[in-house]
Amino acid sequence: MSANKWKRAFFLLLGLVLFIIIVFIGLIFWPVDQGEIPKEKNVGKTIPFHLETNKEDLNKVINSYIAKEKGDTPIDYYVNLKDDVELTGKLDLFSTSVHFNMTFEPKALKNGDIVLKQKGMSLGELHLPPSYVLKIAQESYHFPDWVRIFPNQKMIYVSTKRMNLKNNVSIRVNEFNLPKDRISFTLLVPVQ
Repeated sequence: MSANKWKRAFFLLLGLVLFIIIVFIGLIFWPVDQGEIPKEKNVGKTIPFHLETNKEDLNKVINSYIAKEKGDTPIDYYVNLKDDVELTGKLDLFSTSVHFNMTFEPKALKNGDIVLKQKGMSLGELHLPPSYVLKIAQESYHFPDWVRIFPNQKMIYVSTKRMNLKNNVSIRVNEFNLPKDRISFTLLVPVQ
């Protein structure tokens, strides 16, 4: 009879161990309710980020971009933001360096683009009509497709919407008031 008790205790303990193993395995493989993934509110839209800067910082960004993008052009130039936009540099002509300076009045448009209206121009000691200089620049040099030159209107149109920024980010100019040093942009970041 004592062997019978041990036999019963053994099977009871074996059953308890098997039950615990089955429950444990069942808990591991039991499907968990994942719930629904929340949907984005702005699917296919953009999220705006408003940025403000000053002339000094924007000067650094512009000239860094120019240095990176100009490559092997025969013109060495930079932009200086004062009360107007100044494009200054030198051009090598017939083994002589000719200095130039072009001054533009910037205007932010309601669509987020910017217009640079030419105010003044000097090319060494020569006094050429600004429309002539813009026409030469337009025909002689490659500009990004988001920069349009209109020599007859003495104007450069910068289409910020067409700028090729990483990850399809676009930019719009809100305010470009250089005399008051108030410059603001909106970055439009696409979301899915």
